[in-house]
Amino acid sequence: MRLLLSIFLIPLFISSCLPKQERISEPKSYSFDLDSIKSRNKLVALVDNSTTSYFIYKGQPMGFEYELLERFSRELGVELEVKVVYNLDSMMYYLNQGVGDVVAANITSTINRKKHVAFTDPIHKTHQVLIQRNIRDSLLTGLEQLSNKSIHVWSGSSFLERLENLSGELGEPINIVPVSSNDTAVAFNMTLQLIEAVSEGKIKYTVADENVAKVQKKMHGNLNIDLDISLKQNIAWAFRKSDTALLLAANKWLKVEKEETDFYTIYAKYFRARTNLKQKLQSDYSSVSGGQISPYDGILKEEASVINWDWRLLAAQVYQESKFNPKAESWLGAYGLMQLVPHTAAAYGLDSSNIESPQANIKAGVQYLKWINEFWEKSIDNKVERQKFVLASYNVGLGHIIDAKNLADKYDADPTIWDENVENYVLKKSEAEFYTDKVCKHGYCRGKEPYNYVKNIMEGFEHYKNLIPAE
Repeated sequence: MRLLLSIFLIPLFISSCLPKQERISEPKSYSFDLDSIKSRNKLVALVDNSTTSYFIYKGQPMGFEYELLERFSRELGVELEVKVVYNLDSMMYYLNQGVGDVVAANITSTINRKKHVAFTDPIHKTHQVLIQRNIRDSLLTGLEQLSNKSIHVWSGSSFLERLENLSGELGEPINIVPVSSNDTAVAFNMTLQLIEAVSEGKIKYTVADENVAKVQKKMHGNLNIDLDISLKQNIAWAFRKSDTALLLAANKWLKVEKEETDFYTIYAKYFRARTNLKQKLQSDYSSVSGGQISPYDGILKEEASVINWDWRLLAAQVYQESKFNPKAESWLGAYGLMQLVPHTAAAYGLDSSNIESPQANIKAGVQYLKWINEFWEKSIDNKVERQKFVLASYNVGLGHIIDAKNLADKYDADPTIWDENVENYVLKKSEAEFYTDKVCKHGYCRGKEPYNYVKNIMEGFEHYKNLIPAE
């Protein structure tokens, strides 16, 4: 079964009234076990915006757990829906309230958390380390030196739990400073922000998992991460305790997956290729740091207003067309960011002298979109649905989409709705029974191309809406 992705941001105003992690009770009556998930054809994952979980880099969704979630969803034969949670203190609460089916956010399996959720077998193992500046005269090298030191940690983390236990073991207290906020700018990547604060000298100490700390040390050369403060701990996914069949399926899949070379290739990509990760983390075009989609965001914002589109939808289309490469050229002779074929380009004032110009190419492409939109305005009232008809027409031509709409009408599907209606008849236009039908005037069409084109762009749009500001 095909894998789709839709992404939603859990509103911050909801998280602001949630109880803290330590107050979470047992799950309520919410249970969406494996049969229910397959029935609704959707696995809902709660993630955070980080390299270990999920992020966007140069327009492409990435992340260690995101890639694993994709593979697990395919194994189940369902779609994947990702919900990004910025207030990480509340992840387990959301899980037990039925907002999601699985937490996949580099979560450590601890005794306290096991009171509230069920964990998979370990995805991988790591241990906690102290983050401090690499100043020789003040470097802490033993656990006993943590006594009476102020250590800042994210309030909902396993780091807090470990420091509390360690403080009791030492006999003299550690001054643990829990950090939490409903302000997205602060709560966003809390551990990474605390590490940066150590590097800048704003705080003296924090704690992180070693695999994350190694990546951050590559970015901040003045850090020391040599002091281990825990034994090896399990990083795992969390499920509701009531969803036993889903947990069993996840463990069965993990056992097989971890025997595959691909699993370790994915792991190395996000935890061992630290130079590449540093590049991604420091890029202007990473949702973890820069918050831009492409070098052409300014042009996209300006031109999207011409057709009253969200600029991020236009960005998703440009990514699909050219991966933001202004020199892209297809085997059909389409050029530039918006992959305009020569006769269309010429109609909107482009020639060999300016077809690779980002501004000129996007402007011409938007004028073409505007013309297509004006056609579909006559019969498709809903703006979102109309956008899908416009995109499909841009990809394969207006005539083939008119044919598909006519087929949908003939076979009692809704001719004004794209998903599960007209898109199905675009697919059928590769079958002789349908493309020779008297309501079709434009013949054979490779229907999978516009079908996938629209889906990929709308999915990309959801990624961008989730992690990139509208303005």
